[in-house]
Amino acid sequence: MFEGKVLLISGGTGSFGEAVLQRFLSTDIKEIRVFSRDELKQDDMRKNYNNDKLKFYIGDVRDKNSIDDAMRGVDYVFHAAALKQVPSCEFYPMQAVKTNIMGTENLLNSAIECGVEKVIALSTDKAVYPINAMGISKAMMERVIVAKGRNVDNTMIACTRYGNVMASRGSVIPLFIKQIKRGLPITITDPCMTRFMMSLDDAVDLVLFAFKNGKSGDIFVQKAPAATVELLADTMRNIFGSPNHSIKTIGTRHGEKLYETLLTKEEMARAVDMNQYYRIPADTRDLNYGKFIEEGEEVIAEGEEYHSHNTYRLNKDELKDLLLNIKEIREELTKASEK
Repeated sequence: MFEGKVLLISGGTGSFGEAVLQRFLSTDIKEIRVFSRDELKQDDMRKNYNNDKLKFYIGDVRDKNSIDDAMRGVDYVFHAAALKQVPSCEFYPMQAVKTNIMGTENLLNSAIECGVEKVIALSTDKAVYPINAMGISKAMMERVIVAKGRNVDNTMIACTRYGNVMASRGSVIPLFIKQIKRGLPITITDPCMTRFMMSLDDAVDLVLFAFKNGKSGDIFVQKAPAATVELLADTMRNIFGSPNHSIKTIGTRHGEKLYETLLTKEEMARAVDMNQYYRIPADTRDLNYGKFIEEGEEVIAEGEEYHSHNTYRLNKDELKDLLLNIKEIREELTKASEK
């Protein structure tokens, strides 16, 4: 499917971009374009991979001209550029609007104008029943994608939505590792808080599944197991040989949820079960208000959302096996054993 094709990854210097490069650079893809505003990370990536298939474009999704320069001649796009940190978006919500919503529209308009075949954007469980600025901006991003998908024939535009990606930049696993190594207490917000557990490989698999099976306006969700943050912290300290390492509960942070939801009741009512994934088809109703107001759906009231409290809950051994498959954890364990 990717043979001889040109792929652009917006926000390509992030964790997802790295995972895509590791998956694709050895294939028969023609070219991968990394588009981001971080020149230092681009330089590090250029030196690390040293691969002629890899091209770098400095720009920002807020600046459509910079996207246009990178988009010409592109066949496929993975849109990962975003502001993702809950606290920073909470304090600077307009920055989240400019990047996550307006930046997405810029990228989609550029892709449509340049005749790109397919665009897959990355969203988050925080976009479902959002209670913080980051989640709200991502929810609006999804609406922009669905709306654009309704009105475009030649470019397929779809979206993936997933939960916490283990060991991605800014996630708790690198923080826990740092705290264990420095002898500091492992800080958790609420012992009963649950989060979906996905690897970066799972995230790439989800995007590829959407790429192969998506229609414009679709949203794809991968069924994922979950664990409490208390179990995660306890498993981490056991993996690193510190079973008695202190765990400190600091309380729920501003804008945090006890559990995360991947599908709403309304979405579950029309979701297509595709074994390991759910596909949420676009709502194709137009601005005929009768369809929204006068014609209801009984099945919605009877449904249940899909969230990290009611999905499959990992036990300690299962979580340990998942964590030991993460490259960053294996590397830290190797370093520790060499000392």
